Amino acid sequence: MSFDDPIDRRGTNSTKWDKMEMLYGVSPDDGLAMWTADSDYATAPCVIEAIHKAADHGVFGYSWDHPDYLAAVQWWMKNRHNWEIEQDWILTSQGLGNAIALSLDVWSEPGDGVVIFSPVYHEFASKVAKTGRTLNECPLKREGDTYVLDLDDAQSRLTGNEKLLLWCSPQNPSGRVWTPEELREVAAFATRNDLILVSDEIHHDLVYPGSTFVPMDVAAPDARNRTVTLTASSKTFNIAGQRTGNMIIPDDTLRKAMKHRLSTLDYGAGSLAINMITAAYSPEGAEWVDAQIAYLEGNREIFDKAINAIPGLKSLPLKSTYLAWVDFEDTGMTHDEVAARIRDVAKIAVSQGPGFGAGGELFQRFNLATQRSRVIEACERMTRAFSDLQ
Repeated sequence: MSFDDPIDRRGTNSTKWDKMEMLYGVSPDDGLAMWTADSDYATAPCVIEAIHKAADHGVFGYSWDHPDYLAAVQWWMKNRHNWEIEQDWILTSQGLGNAIALSLDVWSEPGDGVVIFSPVYHEFASKVAKTGRTLNECPLKREGDTYVLDLDDAQSRLTGNEKLLLWCSPQNPSGRVWTPEELREVAAFATRNDLILVSDEIHHDLVYPGSTFVPMDVAAPDARNRTVTLTASSKTFNIAGQRTGNMIIPDDTLRKAMKHRLSTLDYGAGSLAINMITAAYSPEGAEWVDAQIAYLEGNREIFDKAINAIPGLKSLPLKSTYLAWVDFEDTGMTHDEVAARIRDVAKIAVSQGPGFGAGGELFQRFNLATQRSRVIEACERMTRAFSDLQ
């Protein structure tokens, strides 16, 4: 199956397509869904084959985090990210949103401070608010078309009440790939302030040629006693609906605390999801991911060329993820004016920049993990919607 093959997701209980009118005022009948981070093409054939095999067997009884699954996760991290992990470091959560919430629950108390570097994945702030923690938002510094750390500024914002640092690598929404030196600086910042460092690395597989992703634990092994790495196959293989992710925790004390919390919640991974991940994290899965990255690179080039040709719009250079981060500041328009054109004229549902925190006020995020024909159509719609600027 080709990434170009059209798949109609409308009427399939797809959050991305069937909820976009309710959330963004864009009808799926004539609109384009380019907001939430899942893909519009089918997953890898090896994953589909695993589901067919399970269906043919016909029994869906209790399962567990079995050795084949743990070995597959271990193999993937070694072969794709040069990261040697032990099988007993691997815990399973109900997706990474759940893992973030569990991390807040286990290693902080209501009222404790949580550090984030914004603009960043909106669920960080959302989970902090929902769990009754206090958000300490430290802005990244914009330098040209990229973001850099300003740890002196971040240090000045700390109150001493902070217990966790939620870190995003690669960076969502900008697609920034952090260098090993930057990761070590973040780890040192966490150590200096006695913070548990929770590194969300869900987009780690979707990195374009010319950039290299390095796991936090590889870059900063000295901070292993405070580092919790969150990973998942969900973005990579478009299986987010299986709600399954990994918490990789080398430190015995941290890991025991999380295992205890999972036990008290009586959490166990679903057998179908475990089968899918085991199949995905394989040589066949790796080959499919490489093909996907090449396809996404083509989508990115088409989108950037068209968007950057519209005066006042700037699509920041994307080093990873399939989420284009578009700056509308030079249009002179307000966020509401920009959002109205995208919604009512272009009829595209996108993720609103202000939701990503400080620095996102005049941005919009576009999901490019879709058929190329839709990316081309989106470019044409955006060009028409902002035609008066040309």
